[in-house]
Amino acid sequence: MGLIQNILAVIVVLGLLVTFHEFGHFWVARRCGVKVLRFSVGFGKPLWSTIDRHGTEFAVAAIPLGGYVKMLDEREAPVPEEQLDQAFNRKTVWQRIAIVAAGPIANFLLAIVAYWALFVAGTTTVAPVVGDITPNSPAAEAGLEQGSEITAIQGDAMRSWEEINLKLVSMIGFSGDLTIEVVPEGASATRSYQLPLNTYMVRQDPPQPLQSLGFWPWRPDVPAVLGQVVDGQAAAEAGLQAGDRIVGP
Repeated sequence: MGLIQNILAVIVVLGLLVTFHEFGHFWVARRCGVKVLRFSVGFGKPLWSTIDRHGTEFAVAAIPLGGYVKMLDEREAPVPEEQLDQAFNRKTVWQRIAIVAAGPIANFLLAIVAYWALFVAGTTTVAPVVGDITPNSPAAEAGLEQGSEITAIQGDAMRSWEEINLKLVSMIGFSGDLTIEVVPEGASATRSYQLPLNTYMVRQDPPQPLQSLGFWPWRPDVPAVLGQVVDGQAAAEAGLQAGDRIVGP
């Protein structure tokens, strides 16, 4: 099921990119007075098509691996005398450049809009709250406390464990005091800690950024309570029910 979903997702995303790309060519061609014969998303035999009042055929084809905009052009087929002024090859150099460049520019603008939408919507992440601290580690020696939320490392703001890991990996080989700013549990003011390091994570395979400093991410205690028991399976046959709490093996 996951493979089918991935394939469908690729087709949808590719179709979106192709549509915007070809629409860029189409829109600028129309503005430059070029007659567009066909706007196709996909290749091969059309699965659906329609013709607008300008005589342009819009089609969705069977092979979703690209698309194209076919324009009136004397280099491809004879053009009636009365339509010569609408042929692509009769346009000025700058108009032809604009038509050709419009596709990539449309994709670039789509990327800007997508990133803007992602920025406005925001993302959900796990707050970087310190969990267990290893005794005699750099974190323990500096006095870092469990339950503190990390807000900055070496002056760079941190908002998630992903950002913290990337920052720490970039400091492999660091020697000196690592400055970590946190907001202690139940407090509002920021507190700064200096963690002494010597050739941080050198020759570690694989690197363990947090464990090398001596602390672990905080994780809530999740009770071992059954949410659902599948009928016909071993658990159901043994008599287990949803809501049962597992207390031991």
